[in-house]
Amino acid sequence: MKAQVDHLVIVAASLAQGVAWCEQTLGITPGPGGEHPLMGTHNRLFSIASPAYPRAYFEIIALQPGITPTRATGLQRWFDMDDAMLQSRVASAGPQLVHFVASVGSVVSAVKALAVLGLDRGRVVEASRQTDSGLLSWRITVRDDGQRLFYGGLPTLIQWGDAATDPALASHPLDAMPASGVTLQALHVQHPRPDSLQKAHTAIGLAGVDVRPGPPNLVATLQTPRGLVTLESKGI
Repeated sequence: MKAQVDHLVIVAASLAQGVAWCEQTLGITPGPGGEHPLMGTHNRLFSIASPAYPRAYFEIIALQPGITPTRATGLQRWFDMDDAMLQSRVASAGPQLVHFVASVGSVVSAVKALAVLGLDRGRVVEASRQTDSGLLSWRITVRDDGQRLFYGGLPTLIQWGDAATDPALASHPLDAMPASGVTLQALHVQHPRPDSLQKAHTAIGLAGVDVRPGPPNLVATLQTPRGLVTLESKGI
């Protein structure tokens, strides 16, 4: 089994706030994204692909005003976006790096591999959105309580639609993204239980993410037009 870093997740109080933060912090304007009726969220995206992370992109995501998720009542949104503490942190400190997503060849197999370790990565949810290139389709793990696990250090798992089986499906959002001028140089996770987290990463075959002992923190290092920039979750 193999997994690789698919995208970083930055939560903002609004997309307008996220765009302004991106321009000020990273020196670029994020590209277009889309809407997720299932979760009542919307996003802006741009490539951060690099030799070490060849299929990586950057997602700025926010709750979509006035939209009620079509997901069943009582189920929480992905990435802990309904969590009051996370919302308070974003409201007071601005957009925050909170999580990352890893792509896998078989999301069902990866979920089973984590279950062997006693980890419930969540249900496999079908999702899609229309793009200029066609229908973008994916399967993603979302727990009913929306939790990220390990303070965001255990990635959400995603399996993208296969263009080989259905030509109408765009295989990956990065295929339609130009180079942005921002590249991901390194990603590491700190956690008080590094051995447990490392076993989980190993179970899904995740490469390119160092696991270190310490207070919970997700740290991404990016080369940008403003120089080297480090984003940290700082235990959120």
